[in-house]
Amino acid sequence: MPTTVTELLLSLRDNDEQGLHFEDRAISWAQHVQASSRRAAALNALLDPSVPRHFGVLMDNVPEFSLLAGAAALSGSVIVGLNTTRRGDALARDIGLADCQVVFTEGRCSDLLDQLDIGVRVIDVDSDEWQQMLAQHHPQRFTPATPSPDDLFMLIFTSGTSGNPKAVRCTHEKITGPGAMLAQRFGLTPADVVYLSMPMFHSNAMMAGWGVALSAGSSIALRRKFSASEFLPDVRKYGVTYANYVGKPLSYVLATPEKPDDADNTLRLMYGNEGSTKVVAEFSRRFDTRVVEAFGSSEGGIAISSTPGKPVGSLGALPESVRVLNPQTGEVCPVAEFDSAGRITNADDATGELVNVSGAGAFAGYYGDADADSERMRGGMYWSGDLGFCDADGFVYFAGRSSGWLRVDGENLGTAPIEHILLRYPEFAQVSVYGVPDGDVGDLVMAAVVMSNGSTAADFDPAEFTRFLCAQQDLGPKQRPTFIRIADELPRTATFKIVTRTLSSEGVDCSDPVWVCDRGETQFCLLETTTLRS
Repeated sequence: MPTTVTELLLSLRDNDEQGLHFEDRAISWAQHVQASSRRAAALNALLDPSVPRHFGVLMDNVPEFSLLAGAAALSGSVIVGLNTTRRGDALARDIGLADCQVVFTEGRCSDLLDQLDIGVRVIDVDSDEWQQMLAQHHPQRFTPATPSPDDLFMLIFTSGTSGNPKAVRCTHEKITGPGAMLAQRFGLTPADVVYLSMPMFHSNAMMAGWGVALSAGSSIALRRKFSASEFLPDVRKYGVTYANYVGKPLSYVLATPEKPDDADNTLRLMYGNEGSTKVVAEFSRRFDTRVVEAFGSSEGGIAISSTPGKPVGSLGALPESVRVLNPQTGEVCPVAEFDSAGRITNADDATGELVNVSGAGAFAGYYGDADADSERMRGGMYWSGDLGFCDADGFVYFAGRSSGWLRVDGENLGTAPIEHILLRYPEFAQVSVYGVPDGDVGDLVMAAVVMSNGSTAADFDPAEFTRFLCAQQDLGPKQRPTFIRIADELPRTATFKIVTRTLSSEGVDCSDPVWVCDRGETQFCLLETTTLRS
C-alpha cells in the first residue's frame, strides 16, 4: 500500500478514466501526473536546495493547486497552503514564518500580494511567464523523488480562531494515512466521485478529500469556493458520491429552499465535523444521505470517531489512549453526573482537557514555533486545547476550547453545551457562546446568533425566547445567557469556523441589537447602553 503522496500519484500515472473535474474542464490522473512532473522539474530549477525547499500557494480551489501539490510530492519539496482570507502584514507574516522561497498565485488572488514586502518571488500561474517556464521542462525526462512517509509534504496553518495561526507540519503519511483509512472505511473505489469545495489550504480538504480520492483512485469534482446554492447542482452534474466538510456548510445548504426532489441525487456520504445533531439529522433526511461526524484538528494529536448508538450530543466513545485531565493538576477528571433533567451537576470537576496520554499521535509539530510545540506536548502527552467530559459509559462530550472557558459565579463552564441547547430554538440558525466581563468578577454568558428562515433582528420575540429557555431542563441557571446579540452574520475563517475572539472583544459595544436579561429579571429587554452594568 502506498505510504507517500508520491507513491499514490505514481500509482495513477496510467489512469485515463478517472481524474479532476473543474467547471467544464477534465484532467485525467494520467494527465495530472504528467503536468505535476513538469511542475516538479520547474520547482527543482526554482528552489535553492541549501535552504528549506518550501513554496507558497495562494489561490482558490483551482486545478493548479492540485497540480502544484503533486509537484511538491514528486520533487520532494514542501507546499505551503496560504489562507486567501489573510491580508496585509498577517499574510506576510505567514509567508515568512513558513520560509517560502516562491509564492504561486492566480489572477483572482494576486492583488493580495500587491504592496507587500515579502522578499520572495511571486509567480502568477495565469501568466505567460509561468507557461514559458513550464515549456522548458519535459515530464518524460523527470525522475521523481523518493521521500519517506515521515518527510514533510505540506505546511497547513491552523484557523487562528483564538490567536495567530500556527503552521502545522504535515508529513506524507499524514495525508496518505487518513486518506487510505477513510477510503477503506467507506468502501470508496474508482467509481466514486469526491466533491472538494472546502479550501485546499486547510487540512480537512487535503486529508478528508484530496488524499481520500488519491487513495481510492476516485475522481475529484473541484469547486473554486463552497457555494450552498450550487452544492446540489454540482452533485448532480458530476455524479458526486462523497463529500467532506468542516464547520457550517451543512447548515448553509439546509438554508436553501427545500424542493420535493432534493433526495434525488447521487450523494452517498458526507464526512466532516462541527455539524450539530439537529443539522446532521435534517441533512440526512432531506437529501437521503448518510452523514458521518468525526472529531479532530489540523494537528492530528487526537481523533474521535462517531460510535454507532452513541448518546445524542456525544462525540463517541473515548479512545483508549485519550483521557480527560484537569489542566491544573494533571489528574483524570471524575465521571460526569447528571440530574433527572439531563443537566450535568458536576461540570466544574468533570470538565477537563482532552489529552492523548500515549504521546503525540499524528501530531508532527509546528513549524518554526518551539514554544507552541512545548505547550502542546507537556509531559510527553498531547494536550489538545479541547475541553470535554465523559459519562459513566465512556462516551465523551465536547465542552469547547480551553481558550473559551467561562467562569460564572466561581464555576467553570464550557461553551459548547450551551451552544447545543440554544441551537434547539427554531428561530436560531447559528449560535456562538462566549464570555464578557462581569462588572464584579468572572464572566457573564453572551451569545451571538443569526436568525433562521430569513428572519431578521426585528422578528426576535424576547417573551417566546424566554419561555424556550425556561423549558430547557438541561440548561443550568449559570448557563443561561445574560446577553443575546442578533447579527446578520458572524465573523468566520475561510473554513467557516466562527472567530469568537472578535465577538468577545466587541462584547455589547457593537452595531447589532443586543438583548439583556440581568440576574433577578424574568424577561429580555433591548439594551440601550454600550456599557456593561456592574
